[in-house]
Amino acid sequence: MHSPAELIPAKEQPVEIRAVEEVSPEFARYFYTAVGGHWHWFGKLGWNWDQWVEWLSRPGFETYVPWVGGVPAGYIALRGVGSEVEIENFGLLKGFIGRGLGGHLLTAGIRQAWTLDQRHEDVAPITRVWVNTNTLDGPAALANYQARGLTPYKTLEEERPDADRTAPGPWPGWDGPPGVVREVPAG
Repeated sequence: MHSPAELIPAKEQPVEIRAVEEVSPEFARYFYTAVGGHWHWFGKLGWNWDQWVEWLSRPGFETYVPWVGGVPAGYIALRGVGSEVEIENFGLLKGFIGRGLGGHLLTAGIRQAWTLDQRHEDVAPITRVWVNTNTLDGPAALANYQARGLTPYKTLEEERPDADRTAPGPWPGWDGPPGVVREVPAG
């Protein structure tokens, strides 16, 4: 996307989207496993605390979280380098998929991306917002990106040895379908 005018906003949702203002490796790792565990996000699973701090402390990095009923429902992580902003991570917790939150969060994230240079002196005026996706991402990911006005600029075929592994999920044995929150007995 080369202009904020190219953004096609999703329908507004009654959620609060807040910027993450503290560097919290625990919070970041929680989202990485809880959101990405279903979609073969393996790259950062072996990171130690210091690696998370380094990743979160990079210049031009921001994270936004939608809150639904007092619960964090997902996140979008942005990184500005030069005059470009990459959507580095984006997704919802499984229990919030299918509620229209993904389009709303992506819209809010793209809007923040276009103004990232105003909050980070080491980022030049933004000329491009982009995301890298693949067939291991959620089944609605590409359609959501395109519905917001992002367009494919390159397609690659590559081997992904991790695609043959079972996605780890946020904890062992989790295989609940998207959009279903398991009922938890009252304590």
